[in-house]
Amino acid sequence: MVNFKLERDCFLIVLLLVNCTYVHAQIGWFRLGFCYGFGSEFNNSDYTYQNRYFKISTDYRLKKGKFLDYELVVQPEINFSKHQLKNLYFITPEELDYQHKREEFSKLKNLHEYVLNLGLRVRKAITTKSSIYLLGSVGPMLIDTETERLSKGFAFSDVLTLGVSFKVEKLSFDINGNVRHTSNGGFQGSNAGFNTFNLEFGTAFSL
Repeated sequence: MVNFKLERDCFLIVLLLVNCTYVHAQIGWFRLGFCYGFGSEFNNSDYTYQNRYFKISTDYRLKKGKFLDYELVVQPEINFSKHQLKNLYFITPEELDYQHKREEFSKLKNLHEYVLNLGLRVRKAITTKSSIYLLGSVGPMLIDTETERLSKGFAFSDVLTLGVSFKVEKLSFDINGNVRHTSNGGFQGSNAGFNTFNLEFGTAFSL
């Protein structure tokens, strides 16, 4: 119940921010939107990981080309995840207090991840109302819970996205699939990270 209330409140805050920013935005070269996505880990025997997330998406057009458009993308994100260790032997006897770690990390855990995605989108128009795009992003992330795969605290989120957009006047609708990897680059103790596939839906105002 607590997690549901937190997610509901975050959802309402994100909607409020999107609406307020849209009202005040008056320049014609950016797009502002809201995205919701969900996914899970690639099939493996080591762990389970399911997530759902909310994003504010701000796209700045860098160049409108004859064949391709280039956009700078900034996406603050909050991610709600559930994770559980399946393979106890992932924690080896060489690790300090490994029996306690196996017991602790085999419990189902709720994780909150706070991310700032920074990326480049390359877009190709299909018709006057539709387009496809490829988006690559990387950004800093904070995770609030320690796991056997990723330490609590600072990390990175890397995302590769393939999607399609449809326009209706100034409103556009997106659907995409993306592959996401999180790790901390060796700045923290545990750095195996998580690998997930996500499905994402979004809507945006083009100004």
